[in-house]
Amino acid sequence: MTTHSPSRPHAGPSMRLRVACLTATGLVALAGCGGTSKPAYCTNRTSLQNSIKGLTSLDPSSGLSGLKSQLSKIESDAKALVSAAKSDFPTQTSAITSSVDALSGAVSSVPSSPSAQQIATIATDAASVVSSVKSFSDATKSKCG
Repeated sequence: MTTHSPSRPHAGPSMRLRVACLTATGLVALAGCGGTSKPAYCTNRTSLQNSIKGLTSLDPSSGLSGLKSQLSKIESDAKALVSAAKSDFPTQTSAITSSVDALSGAVSSVPSSPSAQQIATIATDAASVVSSVKSFSDATKSKCG
């Protein structure tokens, strides 16, 4: 037969259940505060960065149609990023929109046999997109890791 000390409360099933529930609640609360949950724009940022990297891996034989196809991905990813982040990062998202619009304009106006000047304009506009996305990436580093 087990005797219980009057100074020590009995840890019966209901007490253990309450302790387990409190422990579980505390762990859930800590998980919510842990910072593992990132804003949606972090995923959008990664998608846009990958689309931009796709420019450098274009097969030259794909020509202007390959460039336009990749630009379409960039535009779509940029739109999603700007939509998700413009209230938090208005300056950076505005720069992304402007630079992507400029690149889009340059690419859409290029003829099938572009001049060196037209190619240089596309390269400059592409560099501007890279720069604006890098600025956004730098601004969101603490949030996105």
